[in-house]
Amino acid sequence: MRTGGHRCTDELAGHRPHTAAGLPPDFYRLWASFTAGQVGGAVGAGALPLVAILLIDASDLQVSLMAALAGLAAAAIALPLGPLIEFRRKRGVMAGAGFAACTALASVPLAAWFGVLTYAHLCVTAAVQTLCGIVFNAARDAHLKTLVPEARRVPAASRLETTFWTATALGGPVGGLLIAVFGTTTTLIVDSLGHLASALGIRRIRTPETVPTRPDRAHRVRSEIRAGWIYIAAHATLHRLFWNAMLFGGSLMLVSPLMALLMLRELGFPPWQYGLALGIPGLGGLLGSWCAPRLVARFGQRPVLLGFGTLRTCWLGSVVLAGPGPLGFSVILVASTLLLFSAGVFNPVFSAYRMSHTPDDHMVRVGTAWSISARCVQPAFIALGGVLAAAIGVRAAIGVAALALLAGSALLPWGYGHENQVQGPAAGGPISGLDESRPDGIAGQGQSIT
Repeated sequence: MRTGGHRCTDELAGHRPHTAAGLPPDFYRLWASFTAGQVGGAVGAGALPLVAILLIDASDLQVSLMAALAGLAAAAIALPLGPLIEFRRKRGVMAGAGFAACTALASVPLAAWFGVLTYAHLCVTAAVQTLCGIVFNAARDAHLKTLVPEARRVPAASRLETTFWTATALGGPVGGLLIAVFGTTTTLIVDSLGHLASALGIRRIRTPETVPTRPDRAHRVRSEIRAGWIYIAAHATLHRLFWNAMLFGGSLMLVSPLMALLMLRELGFPPWQYGLALGIPGLGGLLGSWCAPRLVARFGQRPVLLGFGTLRTCWLGSVVLAGPGPLGFSVILVASTLLLFSAGVFNPVFSAYRMSHTPDDHMVRVGTAWSISARCVQPAFIALGGVLAAAIGVRAAIGVAALALLAGSALLPWGYGHENQVQGPAAGGPISGLDESRPDGIAGQGQSIT
């Protein structure tokens, strides 16, 4: 879909978007498929480490390595897949990813049943699951762009984001109940069935699918692989949003294990209060995603993107001031809820913006570049958090992350009125796979806070 230069500039200059008719029927089929996968994934969240601990008696190091190795292996495999997926029909890719994840997850309870489950099996399963998630999300964003008109992309992204937060809030308790009643591998079966339902649902989408045409130039593997990062770097505002997202997501991952240490060890909160502090703020994300299209309709895309992009960085610092007792718990709860509310508003608006500013023949590669970068950056931030906590203390390390978040707001695209223009390599010469005739610039729902 071609995005007119004046329209993009007007939207990010703060003009209100035009109203449009309802979302097309095939979006609801895609949404239902996404919901099935999200529900299964939320119920099965954390199941593989739990299986490793309870069924094969894996050590702490092995459990940590399983997650790290799975992420790195999936990122390495996904890297060359971007160009291959870009020029293929996206529904087939999404369905294939769903079937592959279903098969990998179902193999674990089956192996456990026959007594042949191994640590290597769990590592491979974790890598396949992560890889399928990267592939599915990149192909989904590319296909979503072709299904939904530009004026309706914020409402569409809002529905996906709301589904994510709802599944996240409900999946943990339901998964815990299933494990308590039926056993350790039960949630993996549910997760497998969710991927199966998602893959079957994708096949019900009826809109004829077009495939971007590969440019008529010599195929250069390295250029095709790097095209997503090159396009992000060349775009006047997308590269700023990229670094903002890396710093924001990395800082939150840095804080995640430190919050457990702060609440359980330093402040002496019982585990049930720690669980509440993890679960209740998700309702803020749910409310924020519901409010996003209404706020954009009232104030325009640019004020919401910049305003809530900044607000989501403001709340973590108050956690440093939290003390023991009900008041300290309230401070942590309110700060976490406001952070996720702000992120819940920002994410679908950002997702729609990135989608509208990515040409069709770069959607998958930009999406995979974004996902791979996040999966490489966030473990580095987690390690940095451990070093900081050991050197200056848990509370001070959280303070450093809070300052990093605030500094990251400076990376938002303040004062850019012509963000649809491409700079750097794209302006001075061709990029493999880039249609130079396009006047528009340059994906994510988020699984996560981006």
